[in-house]
Amino acid sequence: MIIVLKNCFYIATLNEGKEYFGADLVIDGKSIIKIGKDAAKDYPKADRVIDCSRHVVVPGFVNTHHHFYQTLTRNLKAVQDAKLFDWLVYLYEIWKHLDCESIRWSSMLAIGELLKTGCTTATDHHYVYPVNFAGDCMEAQFEAAERLGMRFSPTRGSMSRSKKDGGLPPDSVVQSEDEILRDSERVLAKYHDAGDFSMRRIVLAPCSPFSVTKELMRDSARLARKHGAYLHTHLAETDDENNFCVQFYGKRPLALMEECEFIGADVFYAHGIHFNDEELALLAKTDTKVAHCPSSNMRLGSGFARVKEMLALGMSVGIAVDGSASNDSSDFLGEMRNALLLQRVRYGSDALSARQIFEMASRHGARVLGFPKIGMLAEGYAADIACFDVHRLDYAGALNDPLAALLFCGYAHTTDYTIVHGRVVVENGHLTGIDEAELFHKGQEAADALLKRAGV
Repeated sequence: MIIVLKNCFYIATLNEGKEYFGADLVIDGKSIIKIGKDAAKDYPKADRVIDCSRHVVVPGFVNTHHHFYQTLTRNLKAVQDAKLFDWLVYLYEIWKHLDCESIRWSSMLAIGELLKTGCTTATDHHYVYPVNFAGDCMEAQFEAAERLGMRFSPTRGSMSRSKKDGGLPPDSVVQSEDEILRDSERVLAKYHDAGDFSMRRIVLAPCSPFSVTKELMRDSARLARKHGAYLHTHLAETDDENNFCVQFYGKRPLALMEECEFIGADVFYAHGIHFNDEELALLAKTDTKVAHCPSSNMRLGSGFARVKEMLALGMSVGIAVDGSASNDSSDFLGEMRNALLLQRVRYGSDALSARQIFEMASRHGARVLGFPKIGMLAEGYAADIACFDVHRLDYAGALNDPLAALLFCGYAHTTDYTIVHGRVVVENGHLTGIDEAELFHKGQEAADALLKRAGV
């Protein structure tokens, strides 16, 4: 199927700085085949032509850390002002009541929000596996992603250390290490596709240094590398985590990861706020990557990630919305704006430019998740594209730099069109894979049911 994005007001390819006014973009099947002035003239019989004369057209964004299930526990009054460890302890008592319907509808909610705000590829860090959970959590997530059209690389997360072992979660949401590794092997064999245009990949992701053992970290790393999969965990998010690792293991979190073989070009850490100078140098040397979560870091008061310094060292740093109970949304363009502004609070008004943020959201994100054919608009790359209408009230006066306008201006961060793998998944601002009113009602019902089971 040939789709032409015709007469685009502005195209930012993020490919060697190439930007166009009044150009066309042509899609054939799953990939882009041509970009440029009058590119559409060679395709007079295109199956579909979309008028983009009002739109800024950019590569689809890549979300590098999330917890989809948390969309059902947003904005809970009891933890609106809590720090991370207290926040977790309270919410685990609710999350231990998750069921398959919770996973299905929370995944659809998160994916829907991401797609509507320009994100076309996402991972999800799911690590809560309640005792007596009926169904296949990962299957429910992949079904949701396929229905809505997201390119999806979820993690098989895990927790093996509960309260009785000195951890935070209750016993009812942790698993034995044998059970975790066995199911990790299963989902890798069933779902993992390492192809350049893959729509399904698996990442192995022990939750954090305070919720799993060193042995599980190491064994997960070895298993992932056996299958050519990536690795992920939370790291250096708070001072409490650093103190825990020093007290429990006698070393800081990154040194612990080195000992567990959990470092390198196939590893990305969420947050990375509290790395010191020597640790940043080690991350750069090993090509280990970071998923930056600015809204969550502000929401929980966790601190400032040293993103400006990471980028100066040549590190790949992606952007992530993090869990929807610590953000509390999946607004990806809004997350990009916060990433821009938060660095300026720490480093000054020239800390990061708008174009650096777009690079982080696309090309860096593609590297973080290991996808070689997404993250920019170029011939032969995946047709993952976001189209934002900027001929609106909230962008008036800002169109001297249309790309930067998306970050500095605007109060509605939704796309007119989002395209993934050549499929139009958002059209005229609405999801094409599901009725949005139905999604709202089913999602709210799932949230209400979860809180009722938890007695909240």
